[in-house]
Amino acid sequence: MRRNRTAGILLALGALFGGGLAAAAPAHSAPTPTADGASAALRTVSPAEQRTARTFWTPERMRGAAPLDLRLTPKAAAAPKTPAPDGKAATVVPGAAPTAFPEGGAPWTGGGAVVSTSGRVFFTFDGRTASCSGNAVTSANASTVITAGHCVKYQGSWHTNWVFVPAYDDGKAPYGQWTATRTLTTPQWEASEDINHDVGAAVVAPLNGRTLTSVVGAQGLQFNGGYNKQMYAFGFPAASPYDGSALIHCSGNSSKDFLFSQDHSLACDMTGGSSGGPWFTGFDEATGTGLQVSVNSFGYTFLPNRMFGPYFGDVAKALYDRAQAA
Repeated sequence: MRRNRTAGILLALGALFGGGLAAAAPAHSAPTPTADGASAALRTVSPAEQRTARTFWTPERMRGAAPLDLRLTPKAAAAPKTPAPDGKAATVVPGAAPTAFPEGGAPWTGGGAVVSTSGRVFFTFDGRTASCSGNAVTSANASTVITAGHCVKYQGSWHTNWVFVPAYDDGKAPYGQWTATRTLTTPQWEASEDINHDVGAAVVAPLNGRTLTSVVGAQGLQFNGGYNKQMYAFGFPAASPYDGSALIHCSGNSSKDFLFSQDHSLACDMTGGSSGGPWFTGFDEATGTGLQVSVNSFGYTFLPNRMFGPYFGDVAKALYDRAQAA
């Protein structure tokens, strides 16, 4: 298993892991991760691990899960390669235009589909409970969640006890906990944790005989849609001043990162735990629907209140195609 990673990425977990977290379940032998050609790196979750994950996440453990957070220093920021964001534009299910912004970070009170498609992601990382965010998307298997790459694999290790909790509400799971059968990330993130390709996905098992999106709905996606769009970003930040109990959103005119990556950039004060939450263009506040074009990924240590998200180009499209076919 490769252990190369983007130099200098800071994981804000040391203090958070210092106390108050529930111990992880006993270790199980992990399935061997495999790279599926050039489209995605994939890990299959064994039936035994799925059974463990289904009972592992109590309300107390969910509340106590530490937020996973990426912060780049100036030295680390200079390291990522810069891919050319080109390719043929592709859209999966159209959406409508947004109606109001900007917002730098506030609870989402608008209702609509985004309330049920967005959720918290919980997993075990380095023997401790941790959290990110994710979103249910339109897919052939009706079971695909899009998140950040570091929310499925980080520092050379795939996360375990991985579940998606749509519409999470302060320890409550109104639509249940959906256990991953497979987790995936881009080859670039798997090989060297290239921040330009910090995209992940999970395929979740049916719950009570139904697939994920038949229960919570699904958002559309857009690939190779360009930069400088009006965007809405959502997530469940769990580091101060937030506590992970509610869905938070930011909105405004995005731009292309003018510093060290090829990512989208948006004024936003969401903190750790929001990683993997969706970015939408063409978002309609009345229906809570839009086209997902990115995920919350990282921030620079020297540039507060600014969120960055990877460009969904051909690499992200290949990952999505592999996930929806799994």
